[in-house]
Amino acid sequence: MVLPTRLMVLSISGVALAGLIFVATQGGGDKATPAAHHAVVRPHVTSGSVTTPAVITPTSTPTPTVVVHRGKVDVVIFNNSNVKGLAGKTSSRAQSVGWNVVATANWYGTVDASTVYFGPKLKAAAELLARDLGITRIKPAIAPMQFNRVTVILTGDYH
Repeated sequence: MVLPTRLMVLSISGVALAGLIFVATQGGGDKATPAAHHAVVRPHVTSGSVTTPAVITPTSTPTPTVVVHRGKVDVVIFNNSNVKGLAGKTSSRAQSVGWNVVATANWYGTVDASTVYFGPKLKAAAELLARDLGITRIKPAIAPMQFNRVTVILTGDYH
């Protein structure tokens, strides 16, 4: 009878582990999952003994940078505070750096903190406008806001 060597046991273990990983990640279903979302696990062998598996995580593809043209984005600014003229003053500030402010008015309702709201495909513009105005809170637009523009609602925390 031939006894298996350590190297043979390690090789068999590695193949079995690779097989389990293959089965677990393939699943046999109809759902296609991009390979970039999986980590590859390989047993780490040193001096004939197996140590903790090394996990090799693929690098993610960087997200393309969105270029925002301030003058091409419609912005509305609402005052939801007791500070008279806050929307108009903020409108002038936004216009001075190139934003296309199309309206200012008062907002009736409750907003917890000054917020920049964005419609579909306008998140990058909202982030830039928020930085320009010193507002830290941004959120997706909600009804009755118009979704084709960026909406700013100023509260008493804005100066």
